[in-house]
Amino acid sequence: MPSGRTSDSAGGTVDFDAVYQGVIEPAVREAGLAPLRAEHTASDTVVSKVTFERLVLCEIAVVDLGCANANVLYQLGIRDGVRPDSTVFIYAESASLPFDTAVLRALPYRVKSDGTPENARTAGQAIADRLRLALSQKPKDNPAFYLARGSADIARLATDVFRDRVEYSAQWSRRLAAARGKGLAAVREAEQDMGALEALESGVIIDLLLSYRAVKGWTEMIALVEHMPKPLAGSLLVEQQYAYALNRAGKDREAESILLDVLARHGPSSETCGILGRVYKDRSDLALKVHGKMVALGLLDKAIDAYLKGFEADWRDAYPGINALTLMELREPPDPRRTQLIPVVAYAVERRIAAGKPDYWDHATRLELAVLAIDQEAATSSLASALAAVREVWELQSTARNLRMIREARQQRNQPVHWAEQVEQALLDRAQKWSVIR
Repeated sequence: MPSGRTSDSAGGTVDFDAVYQGVIEPAVREAGLAPLRAEHTASDTVVSKVTFERLVLCEIAVVDLGCANANVLYQLGIRDGVRPDSTVFIYAESASLPFDTAVLRALPYRVKSDGTPENARTAGQAIADRLRLALSQKPKDNPAFYLARGSADIARLATDVFRDRVEYSAQWSRRLAAARGKGLAAVREAEQDMGALEALESGVIIDLLLSYRAVKGWTEMIALVEHMPKPLAGSLLVEQQYAYALNRAGKDREAESILLDVLARHGPSSETCGILGRVYKDRSDLALKVHGKMVALGLLDKAIDAYLKGFEADWRDAYPGINALTLMELREPPDPRRTQLIPVVAYAVERRIAAGKPDYWDHATRLELAVLAIDQEAATSSLASALAAVREVWELQSTARNLRMIREARQQRNQPVHWAEQVEQALLDRAQKWSVIR
């Protein structure tokens, strides 16, 4: 909406600040939402990047069509093109609108001669009802905006290839890249130098979040999400990473609750189900120490099922598939479904590599498949490719951990793979020398 007192096309005046404070803000709060106003005057010529990001990321938008403000209409076009069916339209009855609002089901409000709202309570109630209706409907978001719904490619690219796909401040990109190489304290220092989060581009904030993940700053990730602008905090990517950090910080119940809510609202995805699988896997490891094998086995099966749902949600993403296979191998006795799943996961990763855009996880998946198949030659080749494609030290540690679990499970079944430990060690050696040779 515009700001301040503005003359409408019929010669009257609308006090948009009074409309916001007396009608819109109370209605938004009554609907259980948090109001965030994007203010623009008639002299505005540019929509800032921060405003653009929040305009697209917010769960619901309220657009005042009164006075036919050009900037408001421009932003309406952006919003409607990216997130249709989640916008509430209002206008002053005295205003002459540039197009027919019937199709938009716009809600009118009346203003007095001084431009302040006349029927604030009635208009506010109508807006609150419309907001609640918008919240109750399943959104039909356009996936064009990267952060709102994740990548148009497979979901895990939202985290692993984020820096390659989203343009933002080159200065902070370089600063955070250097900080990740130095560790947690350096990333903290970079955040302190950034100043207020509200003034930062969303890309910078997301890179900071993923930088904390790279250096295992779980409590810092949690704090960052809880203090970042709410539209960004409510995006799919951030909700997934928030749950991931909560689980790693020992708050697995909170993580599970968030992920189940995300699944209810957005449906299954490889990323959401993959993180949920990790929650159940970690819970299974703890249960084995505290409650015994049977409880741990039940949780391990839940983890396998979560990973399988993630793989079935997007067959192009082999990552949850290989995690399901690894846990099937760890199960005692091993899950017989793994023999059917191995060729499917192998095909998925081979197609990714053949497409010419493989990343570290594609080669790591190939490596784990080779170990599962006890194919030393394929494992050696995949190891070399993975070492060449690694981007973060935690990737190496994660793969080494999975291979160690496979090796130990087989040793307990008297099926040792003697060369497998050498593969693990090569990954760990590269991780130890990460800051020196990368």
